[in-house]
Amino acid sequence: MAVPEFQTSPGMRDILAPESARWRAFVDVFARIVEAAGYRQLMSPLLEDLGVFQRIGEATDVVTKEMYDFVDKGGRHIALRPELTASICRAFVQHRPPTPWKVWSAGSQFRYERPQRGRYRQFDQVDIEVLGSDDPYVDVEVIALGWEFYRALGLRQVTLLVNSLGEPEDRARYVEALRVYFEANVDALSPESAVTLQKNALRVLDSKRAQDAALIAAAPHIAEFYSAEAGAFFEAVQSGLRALEIPFRVDASLVRGLDYYRHTTFEFQGGTLDSAQNALGGGGRYDGLVESLGGPPTPGVGFALGLDRTLIACDDEGVFAPPSLNVDVFVVDTTGGLEALRITADVRAAGMRVDRAYEQRSMKGQMKAADRSGAKFAVIIGTDELDKAAVVVRPLRGERANDQSTIPRVDLISYLQKVLS
Repeated sequence: MAVPEFQTSPGMRDILAPESARWRAFVDVFARIVEAAGYRQLMSPLLEDLGVFQRIGEATDVVTKEMYDFVDKGGRHIALRPELTASICRAFVQHRPPTPWKVWSAGSQFRYERPQRGRYRQFDQVDIEVLGSDDPYVDVEVIALGWEFYRALGLRQVTLLVNSLGEPEDRARYVEALRVYFEANVDALSPESAVTLQKNALRVLDSKRAQDAALIAAAPHIAEFYSAEAGAFFEAVQSGLRALEIPFRVDASLVRGLDYYRHTTFEFQGGTLDSAQNALGGGGRYDGLVESLGGPPTPGVGFALGLDRTLIACDDEGVFAPPSLNVDVFVVDTTGGLEALRITADVRAAGMRVDRAYEQRSMKGQMKAADRSGAKFAVIIGTDELDKAAVVVRPLRGERANDQSTIPRVDLISYLQKVLS
């Protein structure tokens, strides 16, 4: 087979059925869970002004290396959305909805990363955000909804890690302590982390490289720098999770990959995935992001959960399989096709799934297509049935396969509803 002239770009791919139906079901489960908690959907554009995403941190790889940005025909410097939170905060600043604003989103993001298992340059996420409340129990609600979603998918090997970056002043003192510590040990750092250190010492804690593990383990902990208020906030979050009986582990190295986080940070990890790529999703509190985008001081907290890695984890645990796309009925018409057109329309209108063959194929060819469709019943119309205003209904599965019945055409819908129930 010749290689097609045009194929998807590296890190991009086509999602075909039945996997595409599984993606849709993934979002449907998420929407059901979060809408029950008062969240409403926001659909933001894929393109934003480059400045929207520069606010997430000039020292992050997302901004410096991974964004798809370009100047459009109107001379505007814009970027394909690399993450959802900044877009949602921009929408809040633009539209000024009443607070607390509880929204959820789903869709594709774009980052120019090295493609690997579970990581693509176009990838999908689901997301929730709460803007306008600094109550620590809002953080608990957000985390709990993520936990509930994974349970709804059937996942059981998920670990929740939590941490706190404290107030901005706490974080600043901590970053300085890390800088001094890592600079004193720079010869022991991996070359990549040595480069990261020059940009932001906090990012060194994100390293999964074996060479950095011992140094990171011995690094100062953020808890040593908490103010009394930050410590009380984090304890309230932990108490809330305990009250909901959600298991978690405090991980002092959990700082997340973006610069806008403060106070609570958290991450869901898949127990079946490689430790270097086991993050299913996560988030935290970002009380300064709205203000940096030109809005009023507005606290915020939320998360984004990755679709690809979560589905890999589902496959590993044998849960949340692709839904069946089989039709209920397949119409076989050897009289020219017009009667099949009428019947399929009637069956669909009655709420059943139906398909048919085209191009006036033979009875044998149409029955093969009926079998491939996965349909439970074939409805057959030949010239005799057409003359008698009747149809033949033939079961295609189970013990009664091929045990057909001839019924009046006017009774077809009620008959199918009875046998399919």
